[in-house]
Amino acid sequence: MKLILKEAIIMKKSLLSVCFLSVLLSSHAQNGLERIFVEKYYVTNANDTIVNADGGVLPVGSTTYRIFADMLPGYKFQAAYGVPGHELRLQTTTLFFNNEDRGATSPTYSKTQAQNNTVMLDSWLSVGGACNGNLGLLKADDDGVNTVSNADGVLQNNDTAAGLPLSVQDGMIAGSPEAIVFVGISTEIAMFDNLNDGSNGPLFSTSNGSWASLNGSYGPDSLTNRVLIAQITTDGMFTFELNIQIKSSNGVVEQYVARDPAGNEILEPTLIYTSLIDKVNELTSYSNPLFVVYPNPVKDKISLELQTEKQRSRNSYTLYDTEGRILLHKVIGPISEYYFENIDLSSFSKGQYIIEFTSDSKSSSRQVIVE
Repeated sequence: MKLILKEAIIMKKSLLSVCFLSVLLSSHAQNGLERIFVEKYYVTNANDTIVNADGGVLPVGSTTYRIFADMLPGYKFQAAYGVPGHELRLQTTTLFFNNEDRGATSPTYSKTQAQNNTVMLDSWLSVGGACNGNLGLLKADDDGVNTVSNADGVLQNNDTAAGLPLSVQDGMIAGSPEAIVFVGISTEIAMFDNLNDGSNGPLFSTSNGSWASLNGSYGPDSLTNRVLIAQITTDGMFTFELNIQIKSSNGVVEQYVARDPAGNEILEPTLIYTSLIDKVNELTSYSNPLFVVYPNPVKDKISLELQTEKQRSRNSYTLYDTEGRILLHKVIGPISEYYFENIDLSSFSKGQYIIEFTSDSKSSSRQVIVE
């Protein structure tokens, strides 16, 4: 299938007829997409509920996730897309949070408006922008200049699960974001509008649409070149499956898919994500154990190994798919110093899975890729 974003055409028709139909990908693509990076941006607490009347109901314990396309220098982000055989989906087990004050399908509010209630936690799609006149970047990469000071006294939680507090570095830097163009998903993106009416979720899905940057988008730092492509807030388990198109400085278009690549498409495992992988109380802080799974990726049998200096009486492991469904669960007897088991995954479909090992109420998760 010949798929390419045709930049010179105003994209008003379907994705297949307009966005990705002109040029066959080069057979020697350079794999310019390094990975999809997910940042935990903020975790809400009870204090954030004091502005529910202005910003909309925001459950305690909601997590704001930011999704970045991490590319090699010189590449630009063109689109996140879904086509037949390559579904694009963003999903939560509850609802997406949409700010009722300045919420929109893309971050169109100003940095001044970001100071109000929970505007900064709105769910939206992007091609680099974090608000008008500002590009999005990892909080850790922010210089801390002109950090938003919330006028309502909320968004002050310093939960270590979300890294740096927003009051220290807000992940926004002055710049000129490219305009976002929505193709074939006008109905689907309605759930990211400024409503919290019970219809904003749980699934955004398309097999014939995209959000795109006509000119292509670079990251605010030309070396790290990370482009912010979405921000999602939810109190449920969050999963996504994406397909990404990027373009090199010499005009080579590359397409990355989450599963089942064909032709010149490139398989990229990080295009599939589940927040289960972040649900970790690291075992490394508990009497110095070592929990590993190998080989990874795996074709048939994977080895699970645990070494510890302390006796553990209650042990089990659970294998999940990316939607949180339990596929395997096994209770193991007491472990004194060492445990080893081969787990047969030969009957499992290709894709990503999560294995969680629980020992005396402490748990740790690992991502497993079946080839």
